Amino acid sequence: MTPISRTGTGRRGVAALICAALAAGGLTAAGVALLEPGAASASSHREAPLISGTPQYDNTDVYAFVSPDKPDTTTIIANWIPFEEPAGGPNFYTFADDAQYDLHIDNDGDAQGDLLFRYTFKTHVKNKNTFLYNTGAVESLDDPDLNITQTYDIDLIRLKHQHQVSKTKIAHDVPVAPSDVGKASMPDYGKLRYQAIHKLSSGAQTFAGQADDPFFLDLRVFDLLYGGNLSEVGRDTLKGYNVNSIALQIPNKMITESAHQPVVGIWSTTQRKTAGGYYTQVSRLGNPLVNEVVNPQKDKDKFNASSPWQDAQFLKNVTNPELPKLIEGIYKIKAPAEPRNDLVDVFLKGVKGLNQPPKVTPAEELRLNTSIKPAAHPKRLGVLDGDNAGFPNGRRLTDDVIDEALQVVEGELVGSKNDLGDAVDANDKKFGHSFPYLANPTSGSRGALAKGTTSGADVRSQLGDALQPAGTSGSGTDTTLIAASAASGAAGVLLIGTGLAWWRRRSQRPY
Repeated sequence: MTPISRTGTGRRGVAALICAALAAGGLTAAGVALLEPGAASASSHREAPLISGTPQYDNTDVYAFVSPDKPDTTTIIANWIPFEEPAGGPNFYTFADDAQYDLHIDNDGDAQGDLLFRYTFKTHVKNKNTFLYNTGAVESLDDPDLNITQTYDIDLIRLKHQHQVSKTKIAHDVPVAPSDVGKASMPDYGKLRYQAIHKLSSGAQTFAGQADDPFFLDLRVFDLLYGGNLSEVGRDTLKGYNVNSIALQIPNKMITESAHQPVVGIWSTTQRKTAGGYYTQVSRLGNPLVNEVVNPQKDKDKFNASSPWQDAQFLKNVTNPELPKLIEGIYKIKAPAEPRNDLVDVFLKGVKGLNQPPKVTPAEELRLNTSIKPAAHPKRLGVLDGDNAGFPNGRRLTDDVIDEALQVVEGELVGSKNDLGDAVDANDKKFGHSFPYLANPTSGSRGALAKGTTSGADVRSQLGDALQPAGTSGSGTDTTLIAASAASGAAGVLLIGTGLAWWRRRSQRPY
């Protein structure tokens, strides 16, 4: 437990598979150098058997970049709960009350955390006698119609060799942006998002709430490596799904060791409270897709629960990885020679002269040089395309880490020039220009309009038609039932009328 595209052609279909081999550099170094507590580790969506059954604790991605509109600050974004279906009610998506969501910072390159920002959440229910998440249209975060809400605290913990030096509460009872139930429940979700941005006295900003999943890639490789059919690639598997996000924008001077050492290493972990009252680490996250593909089934849960200095036990999984051999056998793309020493400096130490701290201890951390200014026109391939403000110097929301990682792992740095990728070059939604930069979540209201209605129409005045999905013939059961009710006389008409009046009254006040 941690104490506290270019224009790729046919070969693009193997991207999401091969990118995970990036872990080879990280774990190989772990085998030759003892890594201290707090070094980053694997991340992805549903990457291990145990964590896939407890999504509230499952890290999906970490991003860290110099803020484009405030270059004297760094923005860290960490996401949890993969594959959130927007209409997944009535129990929508909340952070766990029995978890510690931690953002770690190593500011001297020794593979140990120096700063830890700990987020803890509390759920509040106004009325336990209804199944509803909200009992009417929600216009603000303190709206009485928002039945289930969350708040959070942030503790800043300073560490030395993983021993706590100090602990300061820097935020208390900050409201969380809710799940976007739909346009009837939350007609102006952007307003709720804005209200969830909280400014701290230090000049930092924080946000927690639902967001569109910013990771873009084709994940369907698990259908037997696309079944060898590369015509299936190029579809963003995560399109339309949401995540729960924590975003923290912090002045660079607060997280760096000094002006002369501006490189920081960043990662996140989740710790869950046990029945005995202790916290145990159940998920950890550094670079994407490591535990998902590199480790075999027998090691996945062990990897999520173990500490980085123990990663030598997984050495064989990465020094002789299964993945490149599968790719070579199916797609005839020659696997790079082993061992993969060419990856160690780039993905464990940072690139020398770019984001490698002095006297660095090899560790899998997302390393960011905070002195490099944001690019005016970011390039999706980051450093590979001459944009030093991008991955692997941190990770921006727009960085195409799948294509970047794939090309390096397949030998881009050792003379094997390639143009590989997964044919998914951008997120389906545009990102914001200011904090928290994430795109708003996909709303629960995203289906076809009811038959006979137009956008913005009040279907409560057209009950019969509203009960028919668009495209039906009009002779469905619902219409028949309503017609029969009306034919039964005044009692039937009165019943429908009374019901509509009741609904109108209920939609205008809380239960």
